[in-house]
Amino acid sequence: MFDWNDLKYLLAVARHQSTTAASRALQVNQSTVQRRLAELERRLGQSLVQRHPSGYRLTAFGEQLLPLAQRVEQAALALTQHIEAFQREVTGVVRLTCPEPLMYRIINSTLLERFRARYPGLEVEFVMSDKYLDFAKGEVDIALRSGDTQDNALVGRKVGDSLWAVYASPKYIARRGQPDRVEDLDRHDWVGFDETMSNHRATQWLRQVAPAAHVVARNDSVLGLIYSVKAGVGLAPLPTALGDAEPDLVRVLGPIPELARIWRVLTTPAVRRTPRVAALFDFLVDEVDALRPIITG
Repeated sequence: MFDWNDLKYLLAVARHQSTTAASRALQVNQSTVQRRLAELERRLGQSLVQRHPSGYRLTAFGEQLLPLAQRVEQAALALTQHIEAFQREVTGVVRLTCPEPLMYRIINSTLLERFRARYPGLEVEFVMSDKYLDFAKGEVDIALRSGDTQDNALVGRKVGDSLWAVYASPKYIARRGQPDRVEDLDRHDWVGFDETMSNHRATQWLRQVAPAAHVVARNDSVLGLIYSVKAGVGLAPLPTALGDAEPDLVRVLGPIPELARIWRVLTTPAVRRTPRVAALFDFLVDEVDALRPIITG
């Protein structure tokens, strides 16, 4: 089977009778036009154009294909117009939950600009939380979530990896030193999550590897941990994407294999089918190459 996209090069050469003019019309290099035409001919096993002193002419087989290629072009244009009309008509608000630091990184990227350009009638509303919000209660439409989820009713796609390490401030290191191995962790002060985050993997990991660790402060968010560690209060496990980006923090241990998880974009099957949610969900999946460095550093 040939590449349908290559038909546009045949049509451009037929209209302009020149690969140079065709390249200008398609806004590509002349070599691209020649290469794609040659590939189309190879796939079809027939010559489509011949070069003459006055320019390019279609072969007899090319002339036979021309009206069929024109119909494909018309159908593609109609499909494009339909999609663009649909995108303009999709309106409303899509609620996206993610940790607060991730929201800042998304806003400071060009991701939302590209989404708004594609769907001008849609607005993304961030619901910032390190806790897992309840889809069943209608609290959120889409979640960017790292870690395991026990909700089997959700559907999702992997968009990246979440790595965690232990961080400290230079102020803390000067005062208390830094751990060289996991066995040293019991002898240090820690900043941890509060009871509302008791099931978080970072809380469970610290409880397992350093049951006697001295937790001197607790927060209910990763951002709260970062502020406390920067202030020199104690050590804390943090996502490497955030910890490594802080000039006032030093990675003292890790990454910690037990804390590694994957990032997913998640929603429910029913909500997934609604046009406004499908628009953002599919956009995030399509833009995974741009999203991955935002969430993983």
